[in-house]
Amino acid sequence: MQLTKPQQTVANDKNRFRLVAAGRRFGKSFLAIRELCYFARNPKTTNYYIAPTYRMARAIAWEPLKERLAELRWIKKVNETDMRIDLVNGSKIFCRGADNPDSLRGIFVSGIVIFDEYADMDPSIWTVMRPAMADKGGHAMWIGSPKGKNHFYDMFIHGKTADKWSAYKFTTLEGGNVPAEEIEDARRDMDERTFKQEFLADWVDYVGLVYYAFSEEHVAKCVDPQVQEVYIGMDFNVDPGSAVISLRDKQGLHIIDEIEMRNSNTFEMCDEIKKRYPNSRVHVFPDPAGSARKTSSITTDHKILSNAGFNVHVRRSHPPVKDRINSVNSAFKSGKLMIDPQCKSLQNCLTKLSYREGSNEQDKNSGLDHMPDALGYMVEYLYPITKIQPPRVEPARWAINAPPMRRFG
Repeated sequence: MQLTKPQQTVANDKNRFRLVAAGRRFGKSFLAIRELCYFARNPKTTNYYIAPTYRMARAIAWEPLKERLAELRWIKKVNETDMRIDLVNGSKIFCRGADNPDSLRGIFVSGIVIFDEYADMDPSIWTVMRPAMADKGGHAMWIGSPKGKNHFYDMFIHGKTADKWSAYKFTTLEGGNVPAEEIEDARRDMDERTFKQEFLADWVDYVGLVYYAFSEEHVAKCVDPQVQEVYIGMDFNVDPGSAVISLRDKQGLHIIDEIEMRNSNTFEMCDEIKKRYPNSRVHVFPDPAGSARKTSSITTDHKILSNAGFNVHVRRSHPPVKDRINSVNSAFKSGKLMIDPQCKSLQNCLTKLSYREGSNEQDKNSGLDHMPDALGYMVEYLYPITKIQPPRVEPARWAINAPPMRRFG
């Protein structure tokens, strides 16, 4: 896969600091790996790839990076545990997560540091990394899809006018990796605000109601409910523990029931589900944090659900909050999500939960976020907005064509 024209424009830019806001499947991570290789060609440079989490760094960049460097025959040594690659010219490339910024203190960057999906990171990561570049003249690149007018937006605006900075914005269509008809299909499936953010790379201003796509049109009795199999979204909290129960068919999900338990734990939630649906096959889509979190002192929440005989479906790491919200709004718009009139608490939360003034964060002080969170874990898992698959990268056609490096000495 060769660089597209927009990617080549960014690659040819010699400014020290570059920002790229782009739609989904633009090829941002592909560009990131290309840049790492480009800077690592210089002898004895230190380079970093940083994703929002350690797991994401391994899942997104680690394997493609190793494949490319192996093809170039540049690799001297690979440390799988530390996600570090030593090259034969003395350069090093590290893959890291931004979920623990303090772990990056004390390092230095003489090549480039790349922040992939910067909008999903703690903005303090830049205050940690900036001093690491000062004495060695390192470069930096921020890439990702917009997530409202947050710290990525602020950095982008700064980059448009600051000296030695560049800021680029590209749509998914401009990326050239997704056919126009596929993008139009996505436009029909998604709510307008989500589509503008995910495919047009617009800085959507998140104000007002969080679940603005929900309306009275989405409230209806479930006709002839068959409860042999139920699908449950769950948010772990002691006060309250929240769950939404749904049926699923070809049209989507129909929420038929809700559970809100005060001063409770996951054992009690399981008992309540079994009491209401004793003969049903139960699928639970819980908060991913439950793999480690305990609302009781005995074992983890996920283990409690499994031991209760429930089928647990969960992502390995937390999906970004915005992805959950966008998935729910998209499901409402596309008609994939309906709610029974008896689910009063869920309806109340959806119609009242708003963003904090001057922020793109939900107003958690309102106490209205738990039930929608339970819904979001399930909907995002079943109907993720990132349904368009990236193109397969053929290593032999990467943009950097270089002979094998020679060892020094």
